Amino acid sequence: MAAASQLFKGDRIIWIIVLILSLMGVLAVYSATSTLAFSEKGGDTEFYFLRHSGFLLMGLAVLYVTHRMPYAFYKIMARWGIYLSIALLVLTLAVGHDINNAARVLPIPFLNLTLQPSDMAKLFLVLYIARVISKNHEDAGSKRVFYQSLTSVGVVVLLIAPENLSTGLMIFVTSMMLMYIGRVNLKLLGIITGIGITVLSLMVVFLLNISPQTAKDLGKRVPTWKSRIETFMGKNPDAESSYQQVQSQIAVATGGVFGKGPGHSTQRYYLPHPYSDFIYAIIMEEYGLIGGLLILSCFLVLLFRCLKMVTASPQAFGALTVVGLGLSMSFQAFLNMGVAVGVLPVTGLTIPLVSMGGTSLLFNSLSFGIILGISRHIQEEKRKQAQETVGSLA
Repeated sequence: MAAASQLFKGDRIIWIIVLILSLMGVLAVYSATSTLAFSEKGGDTEFYFLRHSGFLLMGLAVLYVTHRMPYAFYKIMARWGIYLSIALLVLTLAVGHDINNAARVLPIPFLNLTLQPSDMAKLFLVLYIARVISKNHEDAGSKRVFYQSLTSVGVVVLLIAPENLSTGLMIFVTSMMLMYIGRVNLKLLGIITGIGITVLSLMVVFLLNISPQTAKDLGKRVPTWKSRIETFMGKNPDAESSYQQVQSQIAVATGGVFGKGPGHSTQRYYLPHPYSDFIYAIIMEEYGLIGGLLILSCFLVLLFRCLKMVTASPQAFGALTVVGLGLSMSFQAFLNMGVAVGVLPVTGLTIPLVSMGGTSLLFNSLSFGIILGISRHIQEEKRKQAQETVGSLA
């Protein structure tokens, strides 16, 4: 046990969460990709399972290395990571490949792989905001800190939202919450939040009242936004998003308490993207309410452990980074679950470490690695303080 604690440092409960999410993800992806394997890989049902497992192993390796890194390295990552993320987001808008009729990924030359810069931006924006606030923690309520943080949020959100509105909105909300926790000027935060809510409300009203042809003329993503809003409000039962939600709700309802068992999902044959956007529906169909609550509990406990670290962290950067990353991943997971059970409109967001993915697995693993690295730092600081106390008493 002592040897394991030396190898795997940091919060043990978060290590258990990583293990549970990883195992559930592998099982769910293997089951959910069966139809994709027949349509894309000639029936090779092992292909996507091995691909996902390979990325997961790489991600866990990244996680392990990251959690052993010196604390100061995370601050270096914050500065250069946000610049790189913004550059890649601009490049994606210019030459990115389409996924679901949106330019979201960049091809990686010679590797036959793609990179989704929004996954990178989510992580490094949190680090950057934490760095800005922690550097000015004595003056966190100043307008300068507010505008410096808001500028980075605005640039990232405006680059992501045109092609991936749900991710842009999620990043905006997470960033506002992190800035609030960091005691950034509350009045200015309230004004920006109010403006954001007003703009979103006007956008919804506008989309509900324009014709389908006008929506097409305004851009390739606008018809999708219009369809999803109308479906959620029950005004367009024939839309594709309505079909997706119905099939997802069937999967959730037929799973019952204990589920149909691993690999016995029937809705995977009807749901689009059951291995990513709707993987929670497949989990609830195969593992029932128990499986669904297990995934939900993992993210609730993750958020609780991150919030607990805020009061224990000796440095503001660590506290803000941990709570920001915990909020980001948990919020994303909750939104995915909300879509699956029909309480939210279709968004296209995935569940960290569970949904199939390449770069998303790697960057979510990096996020977990940073959280565990900071928790390791907190534990080491407490140990040093305890030793100094014992030494002074001796």
